[in-house]
Amino acid sequence: MSISKQPTSTISIGIVLFPDLTLLDVAGPYEVFNRMPGRQIHLVAASAEPIAAEGGLSISPHTQFDNAPPFDILFVPGGPGQQGVMEDEHFLAFLREKAEAARLITSVCTGSLLLGAAGLLQGYRATTHWRYLELLGMLGAQPVSERVVIDRNRITGAGVSAGIDLALVIASILFGETVAQEIQLMIEYDPRPPFHGGSPKSADVALVKRVSAALSERYESRRRQIENRVH
Repeated sequence: MSISKQPTSTISIGIVLFPDLTLLDVAGPYEVFNRMPGRQIHLVAASAEPIAAEGGLSISPHTQFDNAPPFDILFVPGGPGQQGVMEDEHFLAFLREKAEAARLITSVCTGSLLLGAAGLLQGYRATTHWRYLELLGMLGAQPVSERVVIDRNRITGAGVSAGIDLALVIASILFGETVAQEIQLMIEYDPRPPFHGGSPKSADVALVKRVSAALSERYESRRRQIENRVH
């Protein structure tokens, strides 16, 4: 990476919210970001109204699109509601505007589809949730099946829980590995899942087929939406 480490000053982080986002996409990275030196986190949304995440828990924005400051880090989560803002030109215009000044343009899970819809991943290597990975190619990105993908100042994470990994990578890039390791220890991030197979690369083939089938309707809906958008 050619991105220089962050000096000891305030670093502005914009986490973009939308209805029906996946809560862990926000909460996981937030826990890491909140422990970075000099951080100033902005939970930003189109309005001041609380945002209902997938499952019903609410998040209250700190600021709104119209008065949001510049961000050093632009971060976009994913979730079922991604489709709802995929056609929202005000939302996509906000991403494009804030990306112009951001040092890092980042996402986790299907948040990368939103970056792609905003035209921010053209020619970039990127990742997303495994079930929707190939859809990135329809948006001009180069899909990569990795936990975290770095291409210049674009950093994207795979599905949901990968947001913690992504945020730790960002901490390492900006402040060095020691700071990132300290944060990792603070939050006791030492994954030892009770079951083997949290990735299609390691899961039983039959399990992957069942979960893939369970997500097929949403996959097809997202595919059709992107097709309509790019044609």
